[in-house]
Amino acid sequence: MIGLADSLVSHAPMGIHKPVLYRETMEFLAPHDGGYYLDCTFGGGGHTRLILDAAGTKVLALDQDPDAAQRAKEFEAQYGERFEFQSKNFADIDRIEEGPFDGILFDFGVSSFQLDQADRGFSFRSDAPLDMRMNPESGQPSAEEWLAKASRPELIEAIKDYGEQKNWRRIVDAVIEARAKTPLHTTKALSELILSCIPAKQRYASKIHPATKAFQGIRIAVNNEIEAIEKGLPAAFERLKPNGRLCVISFHSLEDRIAKNLFRQWAGRPAPGDNRPQDMRQRRASLLTRRPTQASDREIAANSRSRSAKLRALRKAE
Repeated sequence: MIGLADSLVSHAPMGIHKPVLYRETMEFLAPHDGGYYLDCTFGGGGHTRLILDAAGTKVLALDQDPDAAQRAKEFEAQYGERFEFQSKNFADIDRIEEGPFDGILFDFGVSSFQLDQADRGFSFRSDAPLDMRMNPESGQPSAEEWLAKASRPELIEAIKDYGEQKNWRRIVDAVIEARAKTPLHTTKALSELILSCIPAKQRYASKIHPATKAFQGIRIAVNNEIEAIEKGLPAAFERLKPNGRLCVISFHSLEDRIAKNLFRQWAGRPAPGDNRPQDMRQRRASLLTRRPTQASDREIAANSRSRSAKLRALRKAE
């Protein structure tokens, strides 16, 4: 299956990006003729294309980003009835009527398309409005609006817990002080504020831009991403057919921890807070990955975004 995945990617249309961990994802998802699959995070359609090209499969793809809906039109024209797209947050999987599915895939976080589109405000590399919303049409506050009103505990959760930022106290204090004078309108303004809170020694020693983690934490808070995962993963598991496979790609320790604990629970293994004897646990699935699968050095060299990616997979019991 790994060889097939490489072949499918190499023969994809020009301009199609390689989705992260595409070899391993195809190996664990194992698409087969007549199979019905759910891609909960369509993005640019990289994983969906691999599933559709691997066999006589059907795919239902979800994404809350309006731009993803536009990209999906190409798939509708190419694959016809084998492909369907719905503009939906994966937190609302329990509301879809389709299924059950032979396989379900999640690829958490922000897509390369969203990062590369400067006016979406996800990246600090270009000066742009401070937006960061996965779905700008949702009516939820932008990052600028969220930063203007967030309480101190909410800022701490975003910068310290979601962003895993060591200098979180300085950054939180700086945001509160700055917004009292003038709103943070742009990614440049926020990036410069964060940089001012990082000691020079740490700035030069870091392998990543010093604003990376804080931006990530704010984005997670703005889009309620942790809550969406906590709701969407259990709903997806219930939509799997017997022997169906669930694959989860995460880029953040909190995302991976949620998947790890749920997978252990479904596999009848001890999870945090579960002190029941083993014979009282229900085994509803088997783990296909004991530890998360990570990208090879070769893939990381070709796609730096894959560096922090972790893949977990399981098979639902019969």
